[in-house]
Amino acid sequence: MTAQSGCVLALSGGVGGAKLSLGLDRVLPPGDLHVLANTGDDFEHLGLSISPDIDTLLYTLSGRSNQTLGWGLEGESWNTMEALEALGGDTWFRLGDRDIATHLWRTERLAGGADLAAVTQELARRMQINSHIHPMSNQAVRTTVHSVEGHLPFQHYFVRRQCEPAVTGFSFEGLEQAQANAQVMELLATNQFSHIIVCPSNPFVSIDPILQVSGIWHALRDSSAAVTMVSPIVAGQAIKGPAAKMMTELAVPVTALGVAKHYVDKYPGLVDDFLIDQSDATLAPEISALGMRAHIAPTVMKTLEDKIQLAQTCLALETT
Repeated sequence: MTAQSGCVLALSGGVGGAKLSLGLDRVLPPGDLHVLANTGDDFEHLGLSISPDIDTLLYTLSGRSNQTLGWGLEGESWNTMEALEALGGDTWFRLGDRDIATHLWRTERLAGGADLAAVTQELARRMQINSHIHPMSNQAVRTTVHSVEGHLPFQHYFVRRQCEPAVTGFSFEGLEQAQANAQVMELLATNQFSHIIVCPSNPFVSIDPILQVSGIWHALRDSSAAVTMVSPIVAGQAIKGPAAKMMTELAVPVTALGVAKHYVDKYPGLVDDFLIDQSDATLAPEISALGMRAHIAPTVMKTLEDKIQLAQTCLALETT
């Protein structure tokens, strides 16, 4: 797998990042998109190795995602969960019958000695995806949510507790041992990317885990490609997920400006271009004052056309 000049790197969490990744996948030549995916959400459940953000990308880019639920596979059935529930088993994390096949395949391959990058690459190939999906690391990094109720593994907070406990912070277990995805780091070191795009994913639990793997954010900052970030907050609300709730609980202003300040404070010099929605246009001068180039465009993605349009906007920024 060799990148050519003009390839694009996207950083993505789950649903929000997958939407923009789909738009990029549709407008770029086959094979030109590389997506660096968060694996801090990964966990072991019912004996299976589950990678929720990677699977959301796989299902979205292959056209198989469940449009009704917003996660999982279209046309899913739930016979296994129903049978497990009848046995008194643990069913708080819902796994569809077809989705389980993905986890069974991944678990068997990992147990056989393959690493997560190779397994993800093979899954993408089998799902006929032309773009490249890369885990941020082959080593396990696990997000812990610190809350008023104590420390919670991410999926227990996100799914089991439905994001109810107020958060006080986050930590990422395994960071000290985690090595950045070797292929992406090589592509960055040799300046193979014309664009680097941070998708509108949760800053704290989707993008921070990626950036905090040793060497990644510095490599992104030092790349010859400009780094464009799309704000996940629009008009004071998160389009998807608990980002706005987390920001309120952490006393971070729930605005695109609050997101921009988060990245400036934690990763100085990383972001070159910051894309905000038209509804937040009045924030552009303050964002620019932080040292970023603020851009205004429609960023809410409801249709495939919206996703494609936002992708095209991101790719055109450096030529305008």
